[in-house]
Amino acid sequence: MATLVLTVVGTVLGGPIGGAIGATLGQAIDSQVLFAPKARQGPRLSDLRLQTSSYGSQIPKLFGRMRVAGTVIWATDLQEQRHHQHGGKGQPSTNTYTYSASFAVALSARQIGSIGRIWADGNLLRGSAGDFKSAIGAFRVALGSEDQGVDPLVGAALGSGLASAHRGMAYAVFENLELADFGNRIPSLTFEAIADAAPVALGTIASELSGGDISGIVNGATPLINGYAASGQNVGDALSPLVDGLGLAVRSDGMSLSLQADGAAEGTVDSAILLRSANGRAVTPRHQSRERADQVPVRLTLRHYDAARDYQAGVQTATRPGPGRRDISVDLPATLDAAVVRSLAEERLHALWTARSSLELRASWGALTLAPGATITLPDHPGLWRIEERAWEDMNVRLQLRQLGVGASVIPSIASSGTSLSQPDVPHGPTSVMLAELSGLGDVAESAPVMVVACVGASSGWRHATLYSENDADGSLTLIGASAPAATMGSVLTPPTGASPQLFDETPMLVVQLLADVMTLSNADDAALAQGANLCLVGDELIQFGRAIPTGSRTFRLEHLLRGRRGTEWAMATHIAGEGFLLLESDRLFQVSSSNVHMGSNLHINAIGIGDATPAEAQHVVEGQAILPLAPVHFVVQAASGGWDVTWTRRSRVGWRWIDGADAPLGEERELYHIEWADGGGVFRNAEVGVPSFAYSAAMVAADHAAGHAGSVTVTVRQIGTYGPGRTAALTLIL
Repeated sequence: MATLVLTVVGTVLGGPIGGAIGATLGQAIDSQVLFAPKARQGPRLSDLRLQTSSYGSQIPKLFGRMRVAGTVIWATDLQEQRHHQHGGKGQPSTNTYTYSASFAVALSARQIGSIGRIWADGNLLRGSAGDFKSAIGAFRVALGSEDQGVDPLVGAALGSGLASAHRGMAYAVFENLELADFGNRIPSLTFEAIADAAPVALGTIASELSGGDISGIVNGATPLINGYAASGQNVGDALSPLVDGLGLAVRSDGMSLSLQADGAAEGTVDSAILLRSANGRAVTPRHQSRERADQVPVRLTLRHYDAARDYQAGVQTATRPGPGRRDISVDLPATLDAAVVRSLAEERLHALWTARSSLELRASWGALTLAPGATITLPDHPGLWRIEERAWEDMNVRLQLRQLGVGASVIPSIASSGTSLSQPDVPHGPTSVMLAELSGLGDVAESAPVMVVACVGASSGWRHATLYSENDADGSLTLIGASAPAATMGSVLTPPTGASPQLFDETPMLVVQLLADVMTLSNADDAALAQGANLCLVGDELIQFGRAIPTGSRTFRLEHLLRGRRGTEWAMATHIAGEGFLLLESDRLFQVSSSNVHMGSNLHINAIGIGDATPAEAQHVVEGQAILPLAPVHFVVQAASGGWDVTWTRRSRVGWRWIDGADAPLGEERELYHIEWADGGGVFRNAEVGVPSFAYSAAMVAADHAAGHAGSVTVTVRQIGTYGPGRTAALTLIL
């Protein structure tokens, strides 16, 4: 139990109770009078979690490092932004809306040093590195100095002369915080405010709150306070949680107050000053009493704020053997280490056990020199005793003493903060972006080129990026959407060599390095490969891999390869070291709307993540791989009656799977092919046919000979599709 011994409380704490207490010289007023729990208006453990915006809400004074919610003192209406996106061919355009808000939150009525982490609805909004996890225009902190100026945004919104600088109060200003992550509302925010660079002594807190009327700790020590938020109707309210939680006494020397911890003896009561008679009547000089053991709690629980748990409530419990059933719980709404609080709980429980013993002494006038609240020793009673009350009665001094538990052997406490469910504080990191053109994403015929954007950050804290299409003519940006989740991407260290697209490539030459440590590649068996597993873009070639063998930091050797997938065998001979690598996972790719993709144009993408100071950029000239026919295969020229029979097999953009007994669908509006013959002088013959064959007759050969075309000749064929000619197949013959 905290004990308060006052003589001039009225001049220090004030209030209606002050005068009555101050008029009683030497009277001890314990926690049941001034610090009674029912009357307490100071901070509790739950008070610092709920953000408020009510007029008249009290702003606490912060000490040390603390997590507090604060009070919204200014806010704009929600700002709506409309984003128009053109639909693709035959698709309607869409309008999307995002919302943001600007607001200020008061944190402390005392100057602070800085702001650390910020939580929004319990999740990290700002990390310890100062990085925001959601998009924000700007963030500023007024530290609470007496000469701070008006925030520029608040001043612009309220007008000149109407905006307050809130001098002496620390507050944070959020400018255009995107609200999509919070249900389009201002979230409930809590802040890690650092008011002091180091833990603060309780005496310093008491002295500052009372304007110097309460001095520091005397006759004992208390743990340094890592963090505390002081509030209440008066100084008593502000200090009572600490006084009660730490088991302190508040004593008076007749002029001022001081806090007292259980410490060494300040004096002794010699037997010579004890009386056996007073005013002609016999008195008992000593009367000792002891409360029943079962009246002492068997368990004491201290609740506190634990920095190791992101300042969530921590609980430490001490127990004792013996009779009794009482449990008590004490709120200590300060930031303290778990081991310190565990030791406090053990000491408090031991002190309660020891405090069962009390003494009443009758003494001569010499006992008036013993100050109420003083710690003394007695020659015939072991231990330390505190003077709880001193009164002048019937020509003698009555001293009421309570035994203290100081000096007893308490086993050193080992405590744990317990398992924390804290959200990992990982910086968002810079964004990397890759823009790729694919030959389709499924078995359905595409009507526009397929351009996909893949993004990733350098760390696991990366979430997403906002994507813009840049107009190279004037540099203007058009919002095209938000990126997909982080893709698996990197670069090629050792490029693959040439191989057959019809067989497994077992040459272990392809080595790639991924961008981040959190990325990985895994194996796939042949059955999974047949279903499209482990499809990746290496340079311009689509490859599937069966084995991914780690070879170092973020590096993998890819083996058991299927090459030239989806008609990209033309890119097998174009590989170079340093080209891009992208694992094609549909849920991690953003497909650019067809309205932003045009054949032959240079698509320029800007990706801006939350942690990016400058956008990541990627460009690609659109070729239309997904809408143009593939190069024919099985191109054969055979001699026939003095001429040549030219045949080939067409391919389809919608028949990627090999189905026995069925031809792949055409996938075009009509079947048409263009054939050319060329030699050193250029193209000398061409033709268009509607079937996959052409008869190069003897008459044609003779005519070409007569025109001087003989020897080595290159014959090429390409399919003409709905959107243009496809890639060519070629062979050489001797005329």
